[in-house]
Amino acid sequence: MDSIKLFKQVTDAITTIILYILLLALIVGMAKTLLDIRFIIFESLESGFTHMVTSVLTVFIVIDLFKAFVDYHEHDRIKLTDITDATILIVLREIAVGLYSQKFGYEFILSLAVLLLVLGIMRVLAVTYSPAKVQVPSAPLKAQEQPSKTGISALLERCSPEPDGN
Repeated sequence: MDSIKLFKQVTDAITTIILYILLLALIVGMAKTLLDIRFIIFESLESGFTHMVTSVLTVFIVIDLFKAFVDYHEHDRIKLTDITDATILIVLREIAVGLYSQKFGYEFILSLAVLLLVLGIMRVLAVTYSPAKVQVPSAPLKAQEQPSKTGISALLERCSPEPDGN
């Protein structure tokens, strides 16, 4: 048996198991969120709201991880945007929990905010410089009219905005 096929079968089995576990966690998380409504009704609004915020953000994290694993299971690749989205949600959850419980100092909140800024920049860069799909042009290019550009001039030409027809 080929080792690459064996690796593919094992990783498919593992990701399938993890997907079922995440689906179960998603169902349990949603049930917990619905049960947290009782805190709003029977206890104070503040503690109920804290429970609801943490439960909803946790469900969003599980949804994002579920999406990343489905993408890996279908396409055999991990998207950087999915991972950064999940990490951003984790940091936002920790910030929300810390702010509502008032147990974090300003230094910790500030460090989480800096981490959030770095993750946001990373997310924007991942979207901006994502691998583009190769598209075949419908009409042949006129290679004789323009000499081939290489190096920095080709990079500058690709980054410059298209001239308007006005």
